[in-house]
Formats: sequence, C-alpha cells, structure tokens
Amino acid sequence: MGEKVHGSHYRHCHFSRFQRHLREETAALARLFEEEGFSLRHGTAGFELEAWLVDAEGIPVPANEAFLAGMEGALVSPELSRFNFELNTIPHPLEAGALERFAEDLAGGWNRSRGVARTLGLDPVMIGILPTVTEDMLAPANMSRQDRFHALNEQLIRLRRGRPIQLDIRGAERLCTSHLDVMTEAATTSLQIHLQLDPRRAVRYYNAAQILAAPLVAVSANSPFLFGHRLWQETRIPLYEQTVAGGILGPPEEPRLQRVTFGDGYLRGSLMALFRENLERYPVLLPVTAESESASFFHLRLHNGTIWRWNRPLVGFDPDGTPHLRIEHRPVPAGPTVPDMVANAALFQGLMRQLAESEEPPEARLPFATARDNFYAAARSGLEARVTWLDGRTGPARTLLTETLLPQARQGLRALDCGPGETDRYLGILRDRVRTGQTGAFWQVAHAEAHGRHFGDLVAAYRERQESGRPVHDWPP
Repeated sequence: MGEKVHGSHYRHCHFSRFQRHLREETAALARLFEEEGFSLRHGTAGFELEAWLVDAEGIPVPANEAFLAGMEGALVSPELSRFNFELNTIPHPLEAGALERFAEDLAGGWNRSRGVARTLGLDPVMIGILPTVTEDMLAPANMSRQDRFHALNEQLIRLRRGRPIQLDIRGAERLCTSHLDVMTEAATTSLQIHLQLDPRRAVRYYNAAQILAAPLVAVSANSPFLFGHRLWQETRIPLYEQTVAGGILGPPEEPRLQRVTFGDGYLRGSLMALFRENLERYPVLLPVTAESESASFFHLRLHNGTIWRWNRPLVGFDPDGTPHLRIEHRPVPAGPTVPDMVANAALFQGLMRQLAESEEPPEARLPFATARDNFYAAARSGLEARVTWLDGRTGPARTLLTETLLPQARQGLRALDCGPGETDRYLGILRDRVRTGQTGAFWQVAHAEAHGRHFGDLVAAYRERQESGRPVHDWPP
C-alpha cells in the first residue's frame, strides 16, 4: 500500500486495464518461481511500527501532516487516519548483534518522533488500540489526505453495496455498532515484522509463521479496550477483520470474502499459490495503472497490498534489483516499549528458525484448523488461552511458552548466531512477562480496575511508563 496512488474515482475501463496488467504480472511471477529467479539472500529482517499522536490528556489529535513535515528525511509515512503515523527500520541480517541493532533503530526513530511531536505540543504513543479514541473521531474528516486512503474507502463501500460495516465483538463485554466507512480500521496499530526468505524454504517458513501467530499474539496482547468496552486481549484482530471484510459482488445473501484473513489451509507447493488466489478470488480495489515493465510487479504488489492476510507474502527487491520474497507477520500489536517489541521479534525469529528447519515439518504435526483456532483463542484470552501444540498437548499459552517455546527460541537465535548477551536480555524480558502474566493488555485492565475507566488517566500513566523504557512486566498498576 506504499505505492503512489493518484485519484479515487474509477470507471470500468480502469478496472479492465488494471486486471490485464495484473494477469501479465502474475504470469511473470509464476515464471520466476519456475525458473528459480528469486534472490537466494535470506535471513534479513525489519519492522514497521504504527503509532498515535495524542495531547496532554491522552486524546488523539489529527496532526500527522505537521508531524510528517517535521520528520522530513526519516523513514516515516502516513497511516489511514490523521491520528497515526508509521515508522520503518532499515533491514538487518539476523546475526550477532542483530537484536541490539533492531533496538537502536527503533529507539532512534522513536526518540526523533517524540522530539518532533513535542514541538507540536503532542506525544507519540505505541499501543494496539488507544483507549481514548471514540467512534465519532473515526470519521472521514480525520482520514489522511493521500488519495490511496480515500480510494480504498470508496471501493470497500462499493463492494459492500453501501451497506454499513457491522461490528459485533463479544469478549469480556460485547460491542455492537455499525459504521459507514473504513475508518474504524484506523483504531488498530501494530508492529509488523518482515523476514526475507530463501525461496527454496519459503513454504516451510510461511507455514511456521501461521502456527506461531497464536503464541505471538498471546504474549504480546495490548488491545483490551475499544470505545469504552473491554473486549478481547487483542481486540485488533476481530476489529480489523470485521472492518475490512468486503462483500463479494453479488446478491447480499452471499458470504463475505475476507480481505483480512488467517487463510484456509497450509501452503503445499509455493507462495505462488497465494498470488494466484489474489488474482482469481479478490476483486481489485485500486485500479491504478503504471507504464512499467512487468518485472517491477507494480500492479501485483499494489493489489497484494489490499489483501491483509495475518501472514502476508511480499515481493520486494534486493539492492541490486533482484526480486526477493518476504513474509510480513502482522498479528503483533504496537508497544508497550521498544525492549518489549524487540523481545517479541526475537521470539518470532528464533521460533521461525527452529520450526521451519525442524526435521519433521510442523504443519504435518498440527492440523491447520487447530492452528487457526489457537490464533483466535490467543487473541481472545492472551496468556490464559488454551492452545494445542505440535505434541498434541492442550494447555495455557503461558505454560507452552515457559516449558517449550522460550527454550526453542533460544536454540533458534543461537543457530542464527545472535549473541548470548542480547539473547538473554530479550528472552529474559519475555520470561518475566510470562511469569508475571503482565502483558500490555493485562496492565491496562488492571489499571482500569484499580483506578476506574478514566481512559485519559490510563493513557497518561501508560505514556509515562512507556517513556521510562522499562518493559511492561515491570510496570506498577
């Protein structure tokens, strides 16, 4: 979705032209798979961090244009709403010192963001869902001005035939409401983890990422409140899925085609199956055409950017122009601190290495339906979710993390040559988070129970603790 989009009103000829380019580029990508034309470089990782701008009372402020102007030259971009922005990091190879480099990059970008925001009388906050955001704030007037966001909104409304989005999220409490536009998606902010793949092992890594989505969500949950309601531990998951669900063109009674999805099954052949699915199943949303060679994959990448799988395959390019494959792991929320987010990424990278390179494919040991059930259970209940693992045992996610996954992540990071000091530091943060049970979501709920649902005070306390840099397990209520 980072591609340039100009205009937001399209005719049938625009869709026909785009579809022709998309077919050509999908065929060109298939040839790359057949001819083994992808870069063999792999094991390089990077991040995208989405965040909020708030005032002294913790209320979101639609000021990302002024903020972005002040951040000129940085790896930063707008998000759907004017309350939000996105920081990007430079990719680094997974090797000795990588975790500390990730921490330095994230901290550097965050400190610069904080400095620029404060010149505007604001503060940045990294959190999955900001508890002070209200439904009336998420209106088209607060949409970022870039054409692609307005075009995306118009096309999703078209696919729903003008029917409102119906939110029905049942957790500790229940939220039922309707919304006419896509702006409720702006309530969700995440840490997206990118990993460049060896094309010969890409399917194994993709399937491993699917299996790992559950424990990653359980240990990182940071979104318990939405519009004053306490819902799931990671409410981003149902909110995103219900907001962006677009109806198939056809009778209203037809089932909706999910553009935010965990998927229907493990991959068996290659990542190409997902790009074919993009072409065959998903209506085009942004029919913007470019006069470019199919080797740039402009149309294929733009279309893929409007399908938000929780593990999304990406086509990118090495510095020398050779195309490569990446996974974008999307379930992890933003925050609470830089050390917490690097710890989450360390768990993901270490476990990816262990599961994908294990002698027996993990997807042969866990049915896909069970992996999917684990994911939604973890989003709903966090560390207390009951999940089933590869050995067939079922129990709380926190027990699985303590007894199995943290030791395996250590082995995986050792295999990636990450240093013992950085490995101990970041896996130690996770060990203590699991031991105390205090994720970001747990802390928010505990604060609200202790002090009442005064969300401005909650955000102020959260922001103060975030700025201390102390990991969330060490935060007082």
